[in-house]
Amino acid sequence: MATASRSTTSFASGHSDHIVRADNLAEMNDAEKLAPAIPPPPPVENELFQPKSFRFWLTILCNFLALFLVALDRTIIATAVPRISDEFQSLGDIGWYGSAYMLTTSCAQLVYGRIYKFYDMKWVFLISMIVFEIGSAICGAAPNSTVFIIGRAIAGLASAGIFSGCMLIMIPMVPLHKRPAFQGLFGMVFGIASVMGPLIGGGFTNGITWRWCFYINLPIGAVSFIFMVFFWNPPKEKFEPASFSAHVKRLDPIGMVFLLPGVVCLLLALQWGGSTYAWDEWRTILLLVLFTAATAAFITVQILKPETAMVPPRVITQRSVAFGTAFTFFLAGSMLMMVYYVPIWFQTVKQVDPMKSGIDTLPLVLSLVVSSILSGIVTQKIGYYVPSMLLAPSIMSIGEGLMSTVSRDTPSSHWIAFQFLTGFGLGFGMQTSGLAIQTVLPKEDISSGIAINFFVQQMGGAVFTTVGQSILTNLLVSRLSHIPGLDPLTIVNEGATKLTAIAPQEFVDQIIDAYNYASQRIFLAAMGLAFASLLCAFGMEWRSIKKGRQGPTGESPPSASDSQNAVPGPLSGNPTAEIAGQDMERGDDKEVSKQTSTIDGRKPSVLTKKRLSGPGGGSVSSSSSLQTAEEGIRKPMA
Repeated sequence: MATASRSTTSFASGHSDHIVRADNLAEMNDAEKLAPAIPPPPPVENELFQPKSFRFWLTILCNFLALFLVALDRTIIATAVPRISDEFQSLGDIGWYGSAYMLTTSCAQLVYGRIYKFYDMKWVFLISMIVFEIGSAICGAAPNSTVFIIGRAIAGLASAGIFSGCMLIMIPMVPLHKRPAFQGLFGMVFGIASVMGPLIGGGFTNGITWRWCFYINLPIGAVSFIFMVFFWNPPKEKFEPASFSAHVKRLDPIGMVFLLPGVVCLLLALQWGGSTYAWDEWRTILLLVLFTAATAAFITVQILKPETAMVPPRVITQRSVAFGTAFTFFLAGSMLMMVYYVPIWFQTVKQVDPMKSGIDTLPLVLSLVVSSILSGIVTQKIGYYVPSMLLAPSIMSIGEGLMSTVSRDTPSSHWIAFQFLTGFGLGFGMQTSGLAIQTVLPKEDISSGIAINFFVQQMGGAVFTTVGQSILTNLLVSRLSHIPGLDPLTIVNEGATKLTAIAPQEFVDQIIDAYNYASQRIFLAAMGLAFASLLCAFGMEWRSIKKGRQGPTGESPPSASDSQNAVPGPLSGNPTAEIAGQDMERGDDKEVSKQTSTIDGRKPSVLTKKRLSGPGGGSVSSSSSLQTAEEGIRKPMA
């Protein structure tokens, strides 16, 4: 089978390098000038992937510690909110305790996709960790509700950078064909933290103080930060000085003007709708209208200015990216509905305390751990991620469907098995879309693709947990409104922990039955979301992680058959410059497949060619004219 050398593109009359004429450099977009033009000659693979190195595993461990903290911070507050509101006497601010974190995380996620593309990865990640620690310290020491909300907003802003960074850190360290196992560990850590958050929060709140829900981030985060400073040495790149306007331009400020208000309007509408204000109240309707208008404007900006877009059309319209992010959206919604409402079912229907409800969700956690690791092993063995994407929602929907049959008399053996099935399916699918993005996108677009994936994950969780709350509220009101002298909204607002204290004893059984009925419908909705993610999985391309062009990080850009999706690299300032993608086999490259490349519709002239030794023994063709042009843009650092 014919293969191509690692950095070579062929022309109709022969074959040559990725050549950009010097006169085209002047036409480059200012924002793109600051991106790495062409990756520096990479270390050979055994220098990037060192599974026997202490430094390697220490970096991976610290990376996962940072991920654990930000994932834990999403849900640890759930069981602490009642105690926090009691201490601050701020019942009206409860909604903001979660919303402040969610708002800033969602708004910043896409921006970090641009930041990681244009700035040094190590310092962006470390600064995000510092800001996260500051936000956590503010929350822990907050003297009042306002300061606490500010701390949550700061922590949420930084968590977006840590989420994306944790994924991007592994890309230079682990080749693509070995990455599924590490992606499985990534999903395991994220899932454990998300599901165990309420349990850990309940332990701190009841055993010490709710403030330790945030203080715990400080020592663990400090250890991770210090070791990352001294032991993590990613490939470094030096960028030429740029004007302030160029720095601003490359972060898509116009898109940001529409994105941020749009996200805020949507999340506020979801937060207030059905609780603070009715869904048909003018405030809620206005927020939804503003969200729709802002979203339409944002999409227009992304289409008209693709060179600086936070959501580049060439990325989001790639088939696997489009279906993969939709898969993530629905799967995240299904997951969060179970994570939030299974403990509520235990507390209301089974009448256990928050700590016991957290213990009762351990089957969900343990099965998630097993399947996350198993998914990575299976994907790495067979070389395809689509089977895991098909298997995950299939198993998950069965477990959630069975959970919709539970009642107060359901024996523990049943709900343990139902949770085990749900968690087992979830673990199989948590990180597959991220792996797909790394497989199908070229290196320069991976940071944007990962940011988009995390953004839709955040939005899926935000949207569908609110849908779950609406289901719970509406069904409780409808089933309890006929009871004389009982205000259903009081039951809803006071929550599960005070059910027997606020309700007349003769009505407790009816209230429990109403909670059980509402929980069953929430679990059915989660099953529907899992089924929707299954449909999205059928749209994925069957791309092997063992095949495709092996660049410095092992990624596999689109092949020649996907040339309609191929996009110019950072040097392609002229939009008419086209370089056809090529399928590459891993291993030594012996033959060059002939493709056609044009620049401005003209055949490029080649002054001098040099044959260089590429990584792994493959040959790389270069030109002195290209090297001269590159020196004016980029200086590799030792």
